[in-house]
Amino acid sequence: MKRRTLFAGAGVIAAAPLLDAPTALAHGGGGGGRKVMTGAEVLAKDDWKALAGQKVGVISNPTGILPDLNHVVDVMHASGKVNVVAVFGPEHGFRGSAQAGGSEGDHVDPRTGIMVYDAYGANADKLVNLYTKSGVETVVFDIQDVGARFYTYIWTMYEAMLAAVRTGARFVVLDRPNPTGGSARGPMLKPGYTSGVGKREIIQQHGMTVGELARIFNAEYLPIDTNGARLKELQVIQARGWTRDQLYADTGLTWVMPSPNMPTPDTALLYPGMCLFEATNMSEGRGTTRPFELIGAPYVDYRWAQALQAKNIPGVAFREAYFTPTISKNANVLCGGVQVQITDPSKVEAITAATHMIVEARKLYPGFAWRAETPPGRWIDLLTGSDRFRTMLLADATAEEIVAAWKSETDAWTARRAKYLLYKGPRR
Repeated sequence: MKRRTLFAGAGVIAAAPLLDAPTALAHGGGGGGRKVMTGAEVLAKDDWKALAGQKVGVISNPTGILPDLNHVVDVMHASGKVNVVAVFGPEHGFRGSAQAGGSEGDHVDPRTGIMVYDAYGANADKLVNLYTKSGVETVVFDIQDVGARFYTYIWTMYEAMLAAVRTGARFVVLDRPNPTGGSARGPMLKPGYTSGVGKREIIQQHGMTVGELARIFNAEYLPIDTNGARLKELQVIQARGWTRDQLYADTGLTWVMPSPNMPTPDTALLYPGMCLFEATNMSEGRGTTRPFELIGAPYVDYRWAQALQAKNIPGVAFREAYFTPTISKNANVLCGGVQVQITDPSKVEAITAATHMIVEARKLYPGFAWRAETPPGRWIDLLTGSDRFRTMLLADATAEEIVAAWKSETDAWTARRAKYLLYKGPRR
C-alpha cells in the first residue's frame, strides 16, 4: 500500500500513512488488527523528517516504543537519520530501573552511547543548563501518560517546555492515547496548592493526551512563568485512529508499564481515584501484584466491601480481599480490604468510586487516618487540589455531596479545553 503525504497545520502533524498489510500486527488488549498508530510510529514512517538536521534531545522512558517493541531512541540512533545528542530520564528513569520517587542519575546509555541526564524533579533552570550543555536544538517528548494530574510525567514535560522557551529550542510531542479516554472528571487545582504533583491549574482527571496538554500549556500557562513568552515552535505528531471514547484496551497497542506500579490499563483506569489512598494510612496496594486495585489496612474487615457493594457504584464492584504488601505503607503486615473489580470499563469513574470508599472507611473504622505528615492531611489537599475534599469529609459530608461540589469546575474545564483538543468523539 502506498504512503499518503503527511500534512501540517497549526503545529500538528496529522497521521495519514497507512500500514502495509504485513506490518499490521495485532498486539495489545484490543484484539484483531492494528487500530491506532502512535505519534512515534507516524514519525518513523515519515523517515524522521521532522527531526532532520537538528540536534535532538529526547525525554522518554520504557513506554516510548514502536510496534516492533523497539524503543524510539534506539531506532532513531540506529537509523543514522536522527542526531540524538541527549536523553532526559523522568521519574523511574529512561530505561525504567528505579522505583517510585527514584531515578537513574546521569550516565552514558550502554546500548547507544548517548548521554542520559536525570530529569526527575528537574526544574526549568536545571533543564536550561542541560539543554545548553548538550547543544539540544529540538526537544522530543514521548511518554505514555495515564491521564491524572498527579502523574508526574506531564509536569516533567511542563518544565521541559519552560526550558525550551528560554533556550529557543523547538518542542516536539509524539502523542499517544489517554488510557482513561477523553472525559474530564474531578476537582480543579486551586492557587496555593501547586506542588510536584500539580504545577498548574488543571482537573484531576484531565481527559487530554500529552499533545493536547502541551497545547494548553503553551497557550495559557507558559506565558505566566515567562513574562508572556511561548515556545518558538510546538509540533505535535498526532496519533492516528484514536477517538475520545476509546479506552486503551480498544486501541490494539501494546501496554508497557509507565512506572513499576502501573502494570495494566485497568490500573490506569482506576489510578485517578485510587491514588487518593496514598494520602491515608491505608495501603494503596504498592508491593502487591495489583497496585491501586487492592486497597486496605490492618484494621479493615469484611464490612467495607459489604457497604461498598450495597452502593452499586457504576463500572466497579468490590471483592473482600486480604493481602500483605511487601513495600510502602503496612509493609509485611496483613491487610484486610477490597479488590476494586472493573465490571464495565466505559462506566468507571474512579474519583467518584474512591470518594465513596474513603467516606465509608472513615465511618466504619476509628483507625482510619491521614498518613503521618505535617500538617496532617496536606497530601490529600495536594492530590485533590485544595482543602475542600478534606474539610467536607471531616464535616461528615456524604460522598454524593463531595462529588457534586466540583461539578461546576469539571464543566468549566471541559469547555475551556475544547479548542486545544486534537481528537474527536462522544466524550468531551
